[in-house]
Amino acid sequence: MSDATFTFDEFQALEQKVLRAVEIVKREREARAAAEAEVADLKAQIAEHTSTTGSQVAALNKERDAIRQRVESMIAQIDELI
Repeated sequence: MSDATFTFDEFQALEQKVLRAVEIVKREREARAAAEAEVADLKAQIAEHTSTTGSQVAALNKERDAIRQRVESMIAQIDELI
């Protein structure tokens, strides 16, 4: 038997290693695709929360300005009485 000749058992062992490697690569690709999908979902959630938070801040600023105007009006009326 020369170095270039494989026995049937050696060929089967090599075949099994190749099949295991293929399965590992397949699982890793699936895991990567799942992770990328999760990242995309999380980015969408962050964008939604950022948008919602921005809207809430704008609403609170508007409410604060309205209250400030009302307080300034009350102070002006008090100043007229004094």
